Amino acid sequence: MIDLTESQIERYSRHILLQDVGLEGQEKILNAKVLIIGAGGLGAPAAMYLAAAGVGTIGIVDGDVVDLSNLQRQIIHFTKDVGRPKVESAKEKMEAINPDVKVNAIHEFLYSDNIMDIIKDYDFIIDGTDNFPVKFLINDACVKAGKAFSHGGILRFRGQTFTHVPGSACYRCMFKEPPPVGAVPTCSQAGVLGAIAGMLGTIQAAETLKYITGIGQLLTNRLLTFDAKTMEFHTIPVKQRDSCPVCGSHPTITELIDYEQAACDLHK
Repeated sequence: MIDLTESQIERYSRHILLQDVGLEGQEKILNAKVLIIGAGGLGAPAAMYLAAAGVGTIGIVDGDVVDLSNLQRQIIHFTKDVGRPKVESAKEKMEAINPDVKVNAIHEFLYSDNIMDIIKDYDFIIDGTDNFPVKFLINDACVKAGKAFSHGGILRFRGQTFTHVPGSACYRCMFKEPPPVGAVPTCSQAGVLGAIAGMLGTIQAAETLKYITGIGQLLTNRLLTFDAKTMEFHTIPVKQRDSCPVCGSHPTITELIDYEQAACDLHK
């Protein structure tokens, strides 16, 4: 039980006024631990909204540094941050918006030999990465560890997202394995409208807060897609596959895999 100070009651008053959240829900948020993988286009808005919401502990993982081309969509980084580690830049902004929040800056890239140790202490994981090998690694590690997570992906004018909790469809239920290297362009090759990252990242933040507080219906067993050119949103029903090589009844992938990555991939 957390005794909120007068300052906290004022800061989180718009949450507390919500019948579905209230003091109890805000206390759950303050006690929660969320890991954001990728301090880029998706991770940036997710990090800012979750810090503003008062998530007690937020880990943010990224081994990259801020590049000038990132600033068109990665709103947590400013021009002065070019050349700095993204996690340091992100931590500075998150702590500035809300000193209640403990931010763990993890300046590393993810591989099969470090991901389990990095995710182990967190309640919910946000995948804000920009390459298929790491997305499959995150999926497989979270399923193996019994962790809930939000998947997100953007390209050009489109975005897609779903939420996994143990017992629901995972990424491999929909996509069996990564496409061949070079078969699908990255944002650095095909481009992306900057605001698309904000649209998707805030949806991921909302899913995180819903998971923490237990309100509403998560995007489990559903793939949400949108096309910003037409502003059409679609929800595609998906099912957990019993034959899934990771979450099925007889998994065939029992060890984490480091798939080959395209040399030109950039983190969102």
